[in-house]
Amino acid sequence: MSGPEERARAAPGQGRATPDDGPGCVSLTTDYGLADGFVAVCHGVLARLAPAVRVIDVTHLVPPADVRRGAAVLAQTVPYLPWGVHVAVVDPGVGTARRGIALAAPGGLLVGPDNGLLLPAAEALGGVSAAVELTNPDWLGPAVSRTFHGRDVFAPVAARLALGAPLAGAGPAVDPGTLVRLPEPVVRAEPGSLTAEVLTVDHFGNVQLAAPGTLLDGLPRRLLVNGREAVHGRTFGDAPPGALVVYVDSAGLVAVAVNTGRAADTLQSTPGALVTLTTP
Repeated sequence: MSGPEERARAAPGQGRATPDDGPGCVSLTTDYGLADGFVAVCHGVLARLAPAVRVIDVTHLVPPADVRRGAAVLAQTVPYLPWGVHVAVVDPGVGTARRGIALAAPGGLLVGPDNGLLLPAAEALGGVSAAVELTNPDWLGPAVSRTFHGRDVFAPVAARLALGAPLAGAGPAVDPGTLVRLPEPVVRAEPGSLTAEVLTVDHFGNVQLAAPGTLLDGLPRRLLVNGREAVHGRTFGDAPPGALVVYVDSAGLVAVAVNTGRAADTLQSTPGALVTLTTP
Protein backbone atom coordinates (compact mmCIF):
# COMPACT_ATOMS: atom_id res chain seq x y z
CA MET A 1 0.00 0.00 0.00
CA SER A 2 1.05 3.57 -0.45
CA GLY A 3 2.91 4.83 2.62
CA PRO A 4 3.27 8.08 4.49
CA GLU A 5 5.71 10.73 3.37
CA GLU A 6 7.72 12.34 6.15
CA ARG A 7 5.75 15.13 7.89
CA ALA A 8 8.69 17.49 7.87
CA ARG A 9 12.21 17.46 6.58
CA ALA A 10 15.25 19.57 7.31
CA ALA A 11 16.51 21.18 4.16
CA PRO A 12 19.54 19.35 2.76
CA GLY A 13 22.66 20.62 4.46
CA GLN A 14 20.83 22.33 7.34
CA GLY A 15 22.48 21.55 10.66
CA ARG A 16 25.03 19.22 9.07
CA ALA A 17 28.27 18.74 10.95
CA THR A 18 31.55 19.41 9.21
CA PRO A 19 34.93 17.67 9.42
CA ASP A 20 35.97 20.33 11.95
CA ASP A 21 33.27 19.13 14.36
CA GLY A 22 35.12 15.87 15.05
CA PRO A 23 34.70 12.37 13.65
CA GLY A 24 32.12 12.13 10.93
CA CYS A 25 29.53 9.42 10.63
CA VAL A 26 29.81 6.48 8.26
CA SER A 27 26.70 5.41 6.35
CA LEU A 28 26.30 1.98 4.78
CA THR A 29 24.20 1.17 1.71
CA THR A 30 24.51 -2.36 0.33
CA ASP A 31 22.79 -5.30 -1.33
CA TYR A 32 24.14 -7.67 1.34
CA GLY A 33 20.73 -8.54 2.78
CA LEU A 34 20.09 -9.42 6.41
CA ALA A 35 20.30 -13.20 6.38
CA ASP A 36 24.09 -13.42 6.55
CA GLY A 37 26.84 -11.83 8.60
CA PHE A 38 28.18 -9.49 5.92
CA VAL A 39 26.69 -6.32 7.41
CA ALA A 40 27.83 -7.18 10.94
CA VAL A 41 31.36 -7.82 9.68
CA CYS A 42 31.50 -4.35 8.10
CA HIS A 43 30.22 -2.86 11.35
CA GLY A 44 32.91 -4.80 13.19
CA VAL A 45 35.71 -3.50 11.00
CA LEU A 46 34.49 0.07 11.51
CA ALA A 47 34.15 -0.43 15.27
CA ARG A 48 37.69 -1.80 15.57
CA LEU A 49 39.29 1.00 13.58
CA ALA A 50 37.06 3.92 14.56
CA PRO A 51 35.06 3.05 17.69
CA ALA A 52 33.90 6.65 18.24
CA VAL A 53 32.38 6.99 14.77
CA ARG A 54 28.62 6.68 14.46
CA VAL A 55 27.43 4.22 11.79
CA ILE A 56 24.10 4.76 10.02
CA ASP A 57 22.57 1.90 8.04
CA VAL A 58 20.74 3.33 5.03
CA THR A 59 19.63 -0.04 3.67
CA HIS A 60 21.05 -3.48 3.03
CA LEU A 61 18.07 -4.58 0.96
CA VAL A 62 19.01 -3.14 -2.42
CA PRO A 63 18.10 -5.92 -4.88
CA PRO A 64 21.24 -7.97 -5.58
CA ALA A 65 23.49 -6.34 -8.20
CA ASP A 66 20.92 -3.57 -8.90
CA VAL A 67 23.41 -0.71 -9.20
CA ARG A 68 20.83 1.77 -10.49
CA ARG A 69 18.52 1.16 -7.52
CA GLY A 70 21.42 1.50 -5.09
CA ALA A 71 22.54 4.71 -6.75
CA ALA A 72 19.04 6.20 -6.55
CA VAL A 73 18.56 5.28 -2.88
CA LEU A 74 21.97 6.67 -1.97
CA ALA A 75 21.53 9.92 -3.89
CA GLN A 76 18.10 10.57 -2.37
CA THR A 77 19.33 9.85 1.17
CA VAL A 78 22.75 11.45 1.63
CA PRO A 79 21.60 15.09 1.55
CA TYR A 80 19.72 14.45 4.81
CA LEU A 81 22.54 12.66 6.66
CA PRO A 82 25.20 14.31 8.84
CA TRP A 83 28.54 15.11 7.28
CA GLY A 84 30.40 11.85 6.86
CA VAL A 85 31.71 9.06 4.70
CA HIS A 86 29.05 7.25 2.71
CA VAL A 87 29.97 3.67 1.85
CA ALA A 88 27.97 1.95 -0.88
CA VAL A 89 28.50 -1.62 -1.99
CA VAL A 90 26.38 -2.90 -4.86
CA ASP A 91 29.22 -4.49 -6.70
CA PRO A 92 28.63 -7.27 -9.23
CA GLY A 93 32.15 -6.60 -10.61
CA VAL A 94 33.93 -7.19 -7.30
CA GLY A 95 37.37 -8.74 -7.81
CA THR A 96 37.59 -7.71 -11.47
CA ALA A 97 39.51 -4.81 -12.99
CA ARG A 98 36.89 -2.30 -11.81
CA ARG A 99 38.39 0.29 -9.48
CA GLY A 100 37.65 0.90 -5.84
CA ILE A 101 37.34 4.65 -5.37
CA ALA A 102 36.77 7.41 -2.85
CA LEU A 103 35.20 10.70 -3.88
CA ALA A 104 35.19 14.08 -2.18
CA ALA A 105 32.24 16.46 -2.56
CA PRO A 106 31.36 19.63 -0.66
CA GLY A 107 28.80 17.74 1.42
CA GLY A 108 30.78 14.62 2.28
CA LEU A 109 32.89 11.72 1.09
CA LEU A 110 31.85 8.57 -0.74
CA VAL A 111 33.56 5.18 -0.89
CA GLY A 112 32.73 2.21 -3.10
CA PRO A 113 33.18 0.63 -6.52
CA ASP A 114 33.68 2.66 -9.68
CA ASN A 115 30.58 1.31 -11.43
CA GLY A 116 28.30 4.36 -11.43
CA LEU A 117 26.94 3.72 -7.95
CA LEU A 118 28.49 6.76 -6.26
CA LEU A 119 28.23 9.56 -8.81
CA PRO A 120 24.56 10.52 -8.39
CA ALA A 121 25.14 10.84 -4.64
CA ALA A 122 28.29 12.89 -5.19
CA GLU A 123 26.29 15.23 -7.41
CA ALA A 124 23.60 15.48 -4.73
CA LEU A 125 26.35 16.56 -2.31
CA GLY A 126 27.63 19.30 -4.59
CA GLY A 127 29.65 17.46 -7.24
CA VAL A 128 32.97 15.62 -7.29
CA SER A 129 35.85 17.83 -6.21
CA ALA A 130 38.47 15.05 -5.98
CA ALA A 131 38.70 11.32 -6.58
CA VAL A 132 41.26 8.65 -5.70
CA GLU A 133 41.72 4.96 -6.40
CA LEU A 134 41.96 2.79 -3.28
CA THR A 135 45.37 1.19 -3.68
CA ASN A 136 47.32 2.00 -0.49
CA PRO A 137 47.83 -1.41 1.17
CA ASP A 138 48.31 0.24 4.56
CA TRP A 139 44.70 1.41 4.45
CA LEU A 140 43.23 -1.98 3.52
CA GLY A 141 42.54 -5.16 5.44
CA PRO A 142 45.41 -7.55 6.17
CA ALA A 143 44.20 -9.82 3.36
CA VAL A 144 41.92 -8.60 0.58
CA SER A 145 39.36 -11.15 -0.56
CA ARG A 146 38.35 -11.10 -4.21
CA THR A 147 34.68 -11.23 -3.22
CA PHE A 148 34.29 -9.12 -0.05
CA HIS A 149 35.66 -5.65 -0.67
CA GLY A 150 33.09 -4.19 1.71
CA ARG A 151 35.04 -5.76 4.56
CA ASP A 152 38.59 -5.57 3.23
CA VAL A 153 38.67 -2.34 1.23
CA PHE A 154 35.71 0.00 1.67
CA ALA A 155 35.11 -0.25 5.43
CA PRO A 156 38.80 0.18 6.40
CA VAL A 157 39.15 3.18 4.08
CA ALA A 158 35.92 4.73 5.38
CA ALA A 159 37.07 4.38 8.98
CA ARG A 160 40.29 6.25 8.30
CA LEU A 161 38.55 9.00 6.36
CA ALA A 162 35.93 9.43 9.06
CA LEU A 163 38.74 9.96 11.59
CA GLY A 164 40.14 12.76 9.45
CA ALA A 165 42.83 11.08 7.36
CA PRO A 166 43.39 12.92 4.06
CA LEU A 167 41.76 11.54 0.93
CA ALA A 168 45.12 11.46 -0.84
CA GLY A 169 46.34 8.87 1.63
CA ALA A 170 44.03 6.24 0.16
CA GLY A 171 45.75 6.15 -3.21
CA PRO A 172 46.52 8.04 -6.40
CA ALA A 173 44.29 10.74 -7.82
CA VAL A 174 41.74 9.82 -10.47
CA ASP A 175 40.48 12.15 -13.20
CA PRO A 176 36.77 12.61 -12.35
CA GLY A 177 36.07 12.56 -16.07
CA THR A 178 37.09 8.88 -16.22
CA LEU A 179 34.63 7.73 -13.54
CA VAL A 180 31.99 5.26 -14.72
CA ARG A 181 28.54 6.75 -15.18
CA LEU A 182 25.24 4.93 -15.41
CA PRO A 183 23.33 5.40 -18.67
CA GLU A 184 20.93 8.33 -18.59
CA PRO A 185 17.36 7.11 -18.00
CA VAL A 186 14.73 7.65 -20.67
CA VAL A 187 12.64 10.81 -20.25
CA ARG A 188 10.56 12.09 -23.18
CA ALA A 189 8.20 15.02 -22.74
CA GLU A 190 5.86 15.96 -25.58
CA PRO A 191 2.68 18.04 -25.72
CA GLY A 192 0.05 16.06 -23.85
CA SER A 193 2.30 13.16 -22.89
CA LEU A 194 5.29 12.15 -20.78
CA THR A 195 7.21 8.90 -21.12
CA ALA A 196 9.80 8.09 -18.48
CA GLU A 197 11.78 5.16 -17.20
CA VAL A 198 10.92 3.64 -13.83
CA LEU A 199 13.78 4.60 -11.54
CA THR A 200 12.73 2.78 -8.37
CA VAL A 201 9.84 0.88 -6.82
CA ASP A 202 9.68 1.39 -3.07
CA HIS A 203 8.51 -0.86 -0.24
CA PHE A 204 4.95 0.37 -0.68
CA GLY A 205 4.83 -0.36 -4.41
CA ASN A 206 5.00 3.30 -5.38
CA VAL A 207 6.58 3.74 -8.81
CA GLN A 208 9.14 6.53 -9.02
CA LEU A 209 9.94 7.80 -12.51
CA ALA A 210 13.18 9.41 -13.66
CA ALA A 211 11.28 12.56 -14.68
CA PRO A 212 11.49 15.78 -12.62
CA GLY A 213 8.23 16.79 -11.01
CA THR A 214 8.15 20.08 -12.92
CA LEU A 215 7.11 18.09 -16.00
CA LEU A 216 3.69 17.65 -14.39
CA ASP A 217 3.13 21.42 -14.33
CA GLY A 218 0.06 22.35 -16.32
CA LEU A 219 -1.24 18.81 -16.75
CA PRO A 220 -4.96 18.35 -16.03
CA ARG A 221 -6.46 16.57 -13.03
CA ARG A 222 -7.42 13.54 -15.11
CA LEU A 223 -4.60 11.56 -16.71
CA LEU A 224 -3.99 8.16 -18.23
CA VAL A 225 -1.05 6.05 -16.99
CA ASN A 226 -0.24 3.37 -19.54
CA GLY A 227 -3.87 3.72 -20.62
CA ARG A 228 -5.32 3.46 -17.08
CA GLU A 229 -7.28 6.30 -15.55
CA ALA A 230 -5.45 8.26 -12.87
CA VAL A 231 -5.75 11.43 -10.81
CA HIS A 232 -3.10 14.13 -10.97
CA GLY A 233 -2.84 15.02 -7.29
CA ARG A 234 -0.52 16.14 -4.53
CA THR A 235 -0.77 13.13 -2.22
CA PHE A 236 -2.17 9.60 -2.02
CA GLY A 237 -5.54 10.64 -0.59
CA ASP A 238 -6.29 12.83 -3.60
CA ALA A 239 -7.39 9.64 -5.39
CA PRO A 240 -10.21 7.33 -4.25
CA PRO A 241 -9.13 4.09 -2.55
CA GLY A 242 -7.78 1.68 -5.15
CA ALA A 243 -7.26 4.38 -7.76
CA LEU A 244 -4.03 5.56 -9.37
CA VAL A 245 -2.59 8.94 -8.43
CA VAL A 246 0.26 10.77 -10.20
CA TYR A 247 2.16 13.17 -7.94
CA VAL A 248 5.54 14.74 -7.18
CA ASP A 249 7.25 12.60 -4.54
CA SER A 250 9.53 13.61 -1.68
CA ALA A 251 12.57 13.47 -3.99
CA GLY A 252 10.97 15.92 -6.41
CA LEU A 253 10.36 13.27 -9.07
CA VAL A 254 7.20 12.14 -10.84
CA ALA A 255 5.71 9.10 -9.13
CA VAL A 256 2.64 6.90 -9.43
CA ALA A 257 0.87 5.33 -6.46
CA VAL A 258 -2.37 3.54 -5.73
CA ASN A 259 -4.30 4.82 -2.74
CA THR A 260 -4.27 1.82 -0.34
CA GLY A 261 -2.70 -0.37 -3.05
CA ARG A 262 0.47 -1.04 -5.01
CA ALA A 263 1.01 0.85 -8.25
CA ALA A 264 3.83 -1.51 -9.26
CA ASP A 265 1.37 -4.41 -9.27
CA THR A 266 -1.38 -2.46 -10.99
CA LEU A 267 0.95 -1.26 -13.76
CA GLN A 268 3.13 -4.40 -13.73
CA SER A 269 6.09 -2.03 -13.74
CA THR A 270 9.64 -2.81 -12.65
CA PRO A 271 12.77 -0.61 -12.63
CA GLY A 272 13.84 0.10 -16.19
CA ALA A 273 10.35 -0.23 -17.65
CA LEU A 274 8.72 2.72 -19.40
CA VAL A 275 5.60 4.45 -18.11
CA THR A 276 3.62 6.85 -20.28
CA LEU A 277 1.35 9.58 -18.96
CA THR A 278 -1.16 11.06 -21.41
CA THR A 279 -4.10 13.42 -21.27
CA PRO A 280 -7.47 11.79 -22.06
